[in-house]
Amino acid sequence: MSKIPATVVTGFLGAGKTTIIRNMLQNAGGRKIALIINEFGDLGVDGDILTGCGIETCSEDDVVELTNGCICCTVADDFIPTMEKLLARPDAPDHIVIETSGLALPQPLVAAFNWPEMKTRVTVDGVVTVVDAAAVSEGRFAEDEDRVAAQRLADESLDHDNPLEELFEDQLRAADLVVLNKADLIDAEALARVKDEVGQKTARSVRTVVSELGRLATDVLLGIRAGTEDLIADRKSHHEMEHETGEEHDHDHDEFESFVVEAGALADREAFAAALPELLSRYDILRLKGFAEVPGKTMRLVVQAVGKRVETYFDRPWKAGETRASRLVVIGLHDGLDEATRAAIAGDLAQMIETGARQAAE
Repeated sequence: MSKIPATVVTGFLGAGKTTIIRNMLQNAGGRKIALIINEFGDLGVDGDILTGCGIETCSEDDVVELTNGCICCTVADDFIPTMEKLLARPDAPDHIVIETSGLALPQPLVAAFNWPEMKTRVTVDGVVTVVDAAAVSEGRFAEDEDRVAAQRLADESLDHDNPLEELFEDQLRAADLVVLNKADLIDAEALARVKDEVGQKTARSVRTVVSELGRLATDVLLGIRAGTEDLIADRKSHHEMEHETGEEHDHDHDEFESFVVEAGALADREAFAAALPELLSRYDILRLKGFAEVPGKTMRLVVQAVGKRVETYFDRPWKAGETRASRLVVIGLHDGLDEATRAAIAGDLAQMIETGARQAAE
């Protein structure tokens, strides 16, 4: 019996993984696709967006959502049992797509396909790493060498590891296909520089494609036939390499934190969206996403924000019995989200939502 192919879609926070998967489902070409969606934090947003997008091939039965953690860290406890339940279904899928958390290391997840429970039944068709081309162009994942040099002069004992840069490199090292998404946000010269920078992060020649708004032919994403579980041992992450040398090295997820802000109805959608970039910059928030209630509207509003880019759109009507409120997940670096900072962010967001961003800014 042939193995079921599985595609791992990885990439940093806000790269556009969910959008790419949504477009893929809209053009599935008759394939029966099952999804495993992993979130970093307690609020499941991506899976809810996919099941609420009205695509016939993406029903609630086809989506398994794992929140409050990362499957690359909880392979035995979460991922393997989830896969076993999926494979035990009488209507087995034609293809499995796994969207990792934006903070995930793909290596341990792919290696899990070599476990006896998986090896004879599923193969990794490919690892697709989605890159936010605009964020790379803006230097989001590059270390400021002058700043680091100054810090070293001041205190040689400081840890200068850049968790964003390391995670970005680890996700690229695992790739069978790299998607440079959001190419419409930068010009041709900047895109060429991004291609060069991404190419320098991998020791192998990896196929790279460019996309705008997450639009790619499904056959580009599915049908790679890489059998990546047999190759992943040669694509080690920083964590794995430093562990082999005996060096102390925290797992990348220890560097990040998330929490959920709950508030009432959104008073001024446009003003809120206009004020969000300043809030993200002030508190160095890496990602903000969730849902909001807008008075007078029967549909819920999706809120997506990363860097200076904010997107809001209505995706589906509120369900009967569903609590109509605004819930947003905030993700940032662990050291920047202490208790006092969380309280400040929650207070500012609630005020911006409930009384209007203009009043909150005054």
